[in-house]
Amino acid sequence: MKVADAMTPRSELVTVELPGSRDDALEYLQERGFSSVPVVKNEDGTEEFRGLVSREGLIERPDEDQLALLLEEAPTTSEGTSIEELAGLMVREGARRVPVVDGRLEGIVTVTDVIRSIAEGNAAGDAEVGGLAARHVNGVYAGTPLPVAERELYYADEPYAVVLDDDADPCGILTEVDVLDVAEVVEGEERTGDSMASDDSDWKWESIKGVGNRYLPTRNVEIPTAPVREFMTADIVTVTKTKTAQKTAQLMIRHDIEQIPMTSGGELVGIVQDTHLLEALDER
Repeated sequence: MKVADAMTPRSELVTVELPGSRDDALEYLQERGFSSVPVVKNEDGTEEFRGLVSREGLIERPDEDQLALLLEEAPTTSEGTSIEELAGLMVREGARRVPVVDGRLEGIVTVTDVIRSIAEGNAAGDAEVGGLAARHVNGVYAGTPLPVAERELYYADEPYAVVLDDDADPCGILTEVDVLDVAEVVEGEERTGDSMASDDSDWKWESIKGVGNRYLPTRNVEIPTAPVREFMTADIVTVTKTKTAQKTAQLMIRHDIEQIPMTSGGELVGIVQDTHLLEALDER
């Protein structure tokens, strides 16, 4: 299977154009909920891809208005690249969204697109997840105040934590999206990043939530102090060591999740993340 078969084509993409302002990118990110937006420039009727503007970049540089100064370089691929080659690129670069460029912007392909390809049998999915899963698992106690749990996710550099009850048994899973769902932007002149909230009344926390993001810019937000058990997902989807990558990918797509705890004999023994399935493709 090729990238062309999995990507979102240019005809379905919204881009921002140079020269432009941060507001152009903000409008796209707010409406679509994506973590970045492709930037193009038209030169004598020819469109050229120039880079990406990310939500993280806008948050880190709230006073920068020029789109050209917010541009970030990004790895690119082509329509003829195989899904296996793309998976390797994503793993090496830590990229979850890769622009497809062949002289001009042809589309965007994401980690979810690759996972869907595995789920549908269009990419190899016969490997057992027991050989792919990480054995170290990020965990948090169910009674932990949510702000403390958010800091734990941040310091662990993980988008999830398996929630443990009083008996140290898994009772749920908490993701960074769960935290962002209940976080509220704090306004006030002395707070970091307040110019985003105060200068643009449409700039709400709901609008800057990440899809597949790994960044929790919570210095200027308020998070409820109630315990994790009130915000976690209690119905945990799990897999065993012998579950195939394809079956696991199907679960990820069906439940719209990026990681699944792995169990053996009822005990938690690892975690399977979507990027682990990409690593299996990269090894082929």
